[in-house]
Amino acid sequence: MKPVAIAGVGCICALGATHDSCMQALYTGERNFSLPSRFPVHCETSQPVFEVPDRFLDPWPFPKTLPRTSRMTLIATEQATAQAHLKPGDLTRSRVGVCIGTNIGVTAGYETGQAETDAFLLPRDRFLATNPTSLVANTLDLSGPQQTVANACSAGSDAIGIAAAWIAAGTCDAVIAGGTDELTPRVYYGFKSLFINDENPCRPFDRDRRGLNLGEGAAVFLLASQRFCRSRQIDPLGYILGYGAAADAHHFTQPRSDGLGLRLAIDEALSSAGVRNDQVCFVNAHGTGTPDNDLVESQVIADLFPGKPFLSTKGYTGHALGAAGPIEAAITLGCLTRGILPATAGYETPDPQIPVRPVAVSTRISGMVAVTQTLAFGGSNSVLVIGSKGVLP
Repeated sequence: MKPVAIAGVGCICALGATHDSCMQALYTGERNFSLPSRFPVHCETSQPVFEVPDRFLDPWPFPKTLPRTSRMTLIATEQATAQAHLKPGDLTRSRVGVCIGTNIGVTAGYETGQAETDAFLLPRDRFLATNPTSLVANTLDLSGPQQTVANACSAGSDAIGIAAAWIAAGTCDAVIAGGTDELTPRVYYGFKSLFINDENPCRPFDRDRRGLNLGEGAAVFLLASQRFCRSRQIDPLGYILGYGAAADAHHFTQPRSDGLGLRLAIDEALSSAGVRNDQVCFVNAHGTGTPDNDLVESQVIADLFPGKPFLSTKGYTGHALGAAGPIEAAITLGCLTRGILPATAGYETPDPQIPVRPVAVSTRISGMVAVTQTLAFGGSNSVLVIGSKGVLP
């Protein structure tokens, strides 16, 4: 695949209101978790979550009648385009597509916490206004291809990979791509019914890990061809070098014990990027804190990236579902740019069954290429290869 430029990045999650503030919070070790605050919790035990504070959303002029999923998408999109010093009209005159991954998407607009309204009885305008892909395209008056990806927790990573392929193929000059999801009662109780949530802040790859914490947020990349960047004097922040996806087709929630799907996705991503395993300077793992995921993922990392540092950032953000992959891709780019990895929050005690250990303290890195990987329910595995701005001659 031809390298695809990252012209801008926007990010909003429990860590911070912007990409830069998220990176600053990572290095100071902030963990902004609490019990759910926007809906009542009717159960004996409650698990902490990583919510986006209202103060991150309120300064923006987007209607509060929109679901948080949509508002967070617009905020992240505005940040990404502003970082590229582009105005809405600059995109209207080009072939610009939109590809957004989400799990909750439009359904968040109909959930009240007590009851739901049948989506088919709602006006079409309201339905489209709460679809993040259509909302971005309509808000910015874009006429390029539009696609919403709802591929469980790998949806956002897949959206970035698809968008990069559109640009590499010459279908688009630029694409707004990423993922978005919010916390709702349906999400909270649905995951609680699976018994995979930790009643404490999650502990990825730790011996005493008990499960994940849910999160929410949005991250959006403005991806562009190099020609588009040159014509608008945009200095790329980095590049999407490769993308791979493969399915285990093994179980509704558990990965295959040999990690075959993840191995295939990594191989495809590296091959499409023209990058060898030993050229990767670190891996941003999915690292949910669940027993099965962390065990399988660590074995794959040990086999394919021996000796390479890796981390999980879900101890800072929670698991933001369709937004998880893009948030972690944004963090991956930020770590490449700064040359340092934050500690894996929650990791303290090595697990004798896990063959490798994530970084437990801030760690210097040297290199220009990193891998970020996402594992999803249904056995979906998505991997992105990201390069820093100096990776191209």
